[in-house]
Amino acid sequence: MTKDEMIARATEVFDIEIEGLRKVRDSLGQSFADAIALMLDCVRNDGIIVVTGVGKNLAVAEKMSAIFASTGTRSIVLNPVQAMHGDLGMVAPRDVLVALSFSGESDEILRLIPAIRRHGLKVIGMTGKPESTLAEMSDIHLAIPCGKEACPFGMAPTNSTTATMAMGDALAMVMIDAMKFDISSYAMNHPAGAIGRALVLKVTDIMRTGERCAVVPPTATVMDSLMAMTKAKSGSAVIADADGRLKGIFTDGDFRRVVSESGSGDALGDSVSTHMTASPMFVRNDVYASELLKIFERRRIDDLPVCDAQGRVVGLVDIQDLPKMKVL
Repeated sequence: MTKDEMIARATEVFDIEIEGLRKVRDSLGQSFADAIALMLDCVRNDGIIVVTGVGKNLAVAEKMSAIFASTGTRSIVLNPVQAMHGDLGMVAPRDVLVALSFSGESDEILRLIPAIRRHGLKVIGMTGKPESTLAEMSDIHLAIPCGKEACPFGMAPTNSTTATMAMGDALAMVMIDAMKFDISSYAMNHPAGAIGRALVLKVTDIMRTGERCAVVPPTATVMDSLMAMTKAKSGSAVIADADGRLKGIFTDGDFRRVVSESGSGDALGDSVSTHMTASPMFVRNDVYASELLKIFERRRIDDLPVCDAQGRVVGLVDIQDLPKMKVL
């Protein structure tokens, strides 16, 4: 195959799956709302969403269950083969089974459903065929009308698994809203890694204080500010009045601009207040690091003063410190 042929084939796969997602999106209706209602009732009664599938759909079930669990919907994966050899002991009548089978005719799943019903569980079936056996055996059927697979033989699950995962994501995200699952709850489920640190750490855990934070009065000169920045090993100086309230910020970039405009070092004796950025953006000392990341990304700044509820400067966050804290 030539390079152009490879890219053309890959593009075709994307097009097939994008069109499949559109078809499934457009099929959303009452059955989706019914599935959410059933899952909500399950979770509110201390039940668990049990997800099962066979073959590639078992991997999809694992991903779907992981998304549920991490976003507040308690969930486990049930291997249909292992279930018939003792793992059914993990489920209870208050639970709900989400069964994945694009054909709706997977033997392992069909054998599991009667056993699941004897345990008192309701069943949400997700298939590509509304007339299938699994669809008929389900209390609620979520259709996955994604069309043909991207596989040239029409065999390997490609389009169907992508669409099934998207349906699982939709269920999980709607459940977040319905349960009013907030960022602090999300943090409880993600204590490790960069995500966890960004959600658990607050500004006070990250900000520079004391000698590491250059703070000068509005009467300070540009030279005074540079000396304070050098001592603090910081790329900026925060300007605060006698009561400690934020008035401005003077950065390395501001200094380069001053020198460029003056064409000499004469500006070093100027009051820093004439060259500072007045009333700069700041952050409160009680926000989470995750909010900091959003501000840095949105505003494209490198330094952010930190103030208390009265507007007094209590520290500074330098974007260069975030990688050291492993939140970037």
